[in-house]
Amino acid sequence: MTLQLVIDAVSDAVVVVDSPGTIEMSNACAARLYGYPDRQLQGKPIRVLFPDDDPAARPIASLLGDARDRGCVETQIWQRRADATRFLTNLVVRSIPEGEGRGARYVLVTRDLTEQRRASDERSQEDTRFRTLVENARDYAIFMLDTTGHVASWNEGAQRIKGYSAREIIGQHFSKFYMVEDSRTGKCERELETAMSEGRFEEEGWRLRKDGTRFWANVVIAPLRDDRGVHIGFSKITRDLTERRAAELDRLSLTRTQEALRLRDEFLSVASHELRTPLVALQLQLESLDMQAATLQPKQASKISRARRNATRLADLITTLLDVSRIAEGRLTLNMREVDLGDLVREVVDRLQESAAAAKNIVVVSGESMLLAVCDPLRIGQVLSNLLANAFKYAAGTPVDVRLGRAGDVAVMTVEDRGPGISEAQLERIFDRFERAASMRNYPGMGLGLYVAREIVVAHGGSTRAHNREGGGTTVEIRLPVVSTLKERTP
Repeated sequence: MTLQLVIDAVSDAVVVVDSPGTIEMSNACAARLYGYPDRQLQGKPIRVLFPDDDPAARPIASLLGDARDRGCVETQIWQRRADATRFLTNLVVRSIPEGEGRGARYVLVTRDLTEQRRASDERSQEDTRFRTLVENARDYAIFMLDTTGHVASWNEGAQRIKGYSAREIIGQHFSKFYMVEDSRTGKCERELETAMSEGRFEEEGWRLRKDGTRFWANVVIAPLRDDRGVHIGFSKITRDLTERRAAELDRLSLTRTQEALRLRDEFLSVASHELRTPLVALQLQLESLDMQAATLQPKQASKISRARRNATRLADLITTLLDVSRIAEGRLTLNMREVDLGDLVREVVDRLQESAAAAKNIVVVSGESMLLAVCDPLRIGQVLSNLLANAFKYAAGTPVDVRLGRAGDVAVMTVEDRGPGISEAQLERIFDRFERAASMRNYPGMGLGLYVAREIVVAHGGSTRAHNREGGGTTVEIRLPVVSTLKERTP
């Protein structure tokens, strides 16, 4: 009775077996564990609690014999419930010395390991999944260092990013990934110290591959501890950010360039406005003096005439700069109305006869004589003036042809010279700001005339292009939406 009280107080399943192997006593925990009604285990052979078809398991009779010889044995073993289901247990078999008139007896203490095994299996599966994830992470170098900074593990991403195989690098100090000057100054040791003191170290910087090339890396180092909190090493994660850094530098460079262009355009706008007022006053004074040329000495009259031409050239340059700033800021305004392009072409050519004569160019106008379009006549006249000015500059002494034609609903205006032509590489760029097809040393100018011309045409919904003509020279073509010819509008 005293033994029964003892086993009932135990929280594990306990059964007492006599020498032949028959259950004499059991506690309530054993009844629940094995699935038998209370006290119904008594009298049953102990073998009913163990599967008899497991060749790998030790027979219970053997365990009882060992307990008799050694006093106590402990093992993990599969046992069986009343419904024949199996479960893994931790079994302790202890022998009770023979008493007076009683043979040897045994106490079997059983603890169910099912939940513990399930948790262990789950942890093992999680470890396997995590290990597989780490090993297959190609975009990240994920590896472990021991407590002194030597490589202890290596994943596929580390091999791809750094170039070393696991066989080559495991056991090597992680300073191999750093620039020589960094290693010599103790950078590696400081990183590990920071990781230990702060729980984490992170930075971006240059690292080395096996072949000696550099790459820009994001690096994270963290200390590793076991279940007891003992420091066992470090985890190190490295990501190659070289391409992202290059893109960021490109964006930064673009931002700086755009800001520089904005400041330049702002300066051009302010400077042009500031220069315009005194220039207008100067032109008026020179014009007044030029009107008195008959009363002046020939040498003085010549100087005044030359000053007027330079002032006019300066005024044209300032106007161009103002147009550039308006275009850059989206403030180019157009005063649209119906215009006869034939009249407009003849008017511009007549106005530039003096410039053509100075450059020894003969300008020939041909094609449609009357062609209507809705446009800003001042701006389209400016376009044609710029094209002719270019022809006079680069093709001096040669004929210049101006043609006006129609292609469907488009008016086509061309200016063709017989100069040296333009290299194929420059043909697409001559309409850009500050682009020039010839050296400034030989042909002065800022490279803005064709840019302004193109932007004016584009604002009208048209297009520009240039090509070299056979036999030498360049043809610049302007296309504008057309309304009609005057013949079509005649009743």
